[in-house]
Amino acid sequence: MSIHSVRAIEQLKRHLLQVSTRVEEALRSAVEALEKRDYDLAIRVTEGDRHIDELEVDVEEECLKLLALFQPVAADLRFIVAVLKINNDLERVGDLAVNIAERAAFLAKQKPVNLPFKFKTMTEKAQGMLKGSIDALVNGDPERAWAVIAADDEVDAMNREMYTLVQDGIRTNPDQVNSLLHMLSISRHLERIADQATNIAEDVIYMVEGEIVRHRVEKFLPEREALAGQAQIKR
Repeated sequence: MSIHSVRAIEQLKRHLLQVSTRVEEALRSAVEALEKRDYDLAIRVTEGDRHIDELEVDVEEECLKLLALFQPVAADLRFIVAVLKINNDLERVGDLAVNIAERAAFLAKQKPVNLPFKFKTMTEKAQGMLKGSIDALVNGDPERAWAVIAADDEVDAMNREMYTLVQDGIRTNPDQVNSLLHMLSISRHLERIADQATNIAEDVIYMVEGEIVRHRVEKFLPEREALAGQAQIKR
């Protein structure tokens, strides 16, 4: 590789991290707006989505330029292809953060709903998965990526729990149906964010190992968990 292509790829990585930073900030603010019933903060999250969209387009154009100028192969080609896909996943997370903020803005003006659901736990899990997938990308760490994939089932279970609680809440508090449905929507958006983090983790595995695990996670994950267990025993 030429020194110019190496620098271009490093710059691409930095620009993708800028996108991920803005997306993580948007998600964090959207959840804060929900927890604090902060209408103004929720609106700021929705207004900031345009900047994430612009960054996403810039990264995509940069990837296409690298493909045209340097015609990369092997690991460099896999990296650029992975960035194209991850960039799109991050933009989608930004959209989901906006969706959460919009629900938070609505709920901020409604009577509080007494629902025994740990939004904070679900949020922390989804945020941790997103951060973990980005860390796996930056460090080229497939083991971290597999840990993200393994965590997805927990978020799915929380979303199912929320669905049951909302059903019960509608029966006992029919006057709060709209608020309850907004809360269910937030749970669904968090579950989708976890899915996007899983997608990113799968792309990291492809980038590092050249193995496409999408749609075949159930085949690869048990083997990885067994290897991780053996490594733990040896320690």
